[in-house]
Amino acid sequence: MSVEIPENMEDVAMQLAQHKVRGEQVDETTVIQNAVRDILQAFFDEALEGHYDDVNWDENDLVVTDVMGNEAGRVHPQSDSFVNDFKTDADSLIERLEEETARIVGGR
Repeated sequence: MSVEIPENMEDVAMQLAQHKVRGEQVDETTVIQNAVRDILQAFFDEALEGHYDDVNWDENDLVVTDVMGNEAGRVHPQSDSFVNDFKTDADSLIERLEEETARIVGGR
């Protein structure tokens, strides 16, 4: 995983501080949402040995689209949102995202 992608709430706090030093207005929810999306994207890039699929938000879900723009998979939060999943147990969420990546990639 990239050093720039927060993997826990301590990393989120550090990234928020970095944004503040740069004069950028970013809230905790945005940092966490970006982190969750970026973590899943990194797993797909690694599994496919390159950037072929894109991960984007569709309301509370993360949707994976293939190079042709077709939906390859969808990941739902366990609670009401990925932000709450991250805050509750980031390690479990990251593990689940890795498992979902294997499921979606393996299902092709």
